[in-house]
Amino acid sequence: MRSLATIGYEQSGLADFIVALTAAGVKQLIDVREVPISRKRGFSKRVLSEALYAVGISYTHLRALGDPKPGREAARRGDQAKFLRIYHAHLATADATPTKETKAQKTERLKLAKNPWEAFDKIRQFARDGRDSVPDEWALYFRWWGVYSQGDGLG
Repeated sequence: MRSLATIGYEQSGLADFIVALTAAGVKQLIDVREVPISRKRGFSKRVLSEALYAVGISYTHLRALGDPKPGREAARRGDQAKFLRIYHAHLATADATPTKETKAQKTERLKLAKNPWEAFDKIRQFARDGRDSVPDEWALYFRWWGVYSQGDGLG
């Protein structure tokens, strides 16, 4: 079952943030900050994405869903009504329309879709049934996992 969760990082460090994500079983983090930089150590886009990748969580930045600067300023002042008006108006614009998944994003999503240890019995079945029984999608997983098919060895 897929689910969607939200999390903030203002009150935590990077290590605690990642512990919370892994404890919740998160497989992909979608960063919706308009500007994915932070004064808080570890939460800028590059550092955060690398730390997440190291624990098996993919990272996607969707800038178009980020709150525009006037909305962030309203939120900082505690003007929730103005913040919501600005953000809802922003979401209604074409700029906030989700874009097509990039090839790199698709690759990261697919990498996390199957666990090689959970698929071990299926891999053994492919080995028994021969190379032609391996669907194209699985050939991609084999490369990522370091499982190589050498053919039947007859030629």
